[in-house]
Amino acid sequence: MQTSVLVSGGIATVDIMGRFDFSAHRGFKEAYDPLLSDGSVTSFVIDLSGVDYMDSSALGMLLMLRERAQAVNKKVTLSRPNHTVSQILDIANFAKLFPISK
Repeated sequence: MQTSVLVSGGIATVDIMGRFDFSAHRGFKEAYDPLLSDGSVTSFVIDLSGVDYMDSSALGMLLMLRERAQAVNKKVTLSRPNHTVSQILDIANFAKLFPISK
């Protein structure tokens, strides 16, 4: 997995590319963690368009980000999941937990 982060207008966009699984835990956390305490960041957009594989540990990482972001009054939106990732998010009922923009 590779990540890139762009902060603009209070929105931190985290692009995830490749396999989003347990091996990505450290890289994903390092991408968003410093932004949780950044007062200029009000929300996160997690761009999933480059994800070609996602497992249950990735779902757990997204839930952890959501919990930590909510604790500091920041929002998290999931963005542009491909068909396969959308199916995983649907099965996990993530639409009840996150805004998901197609």
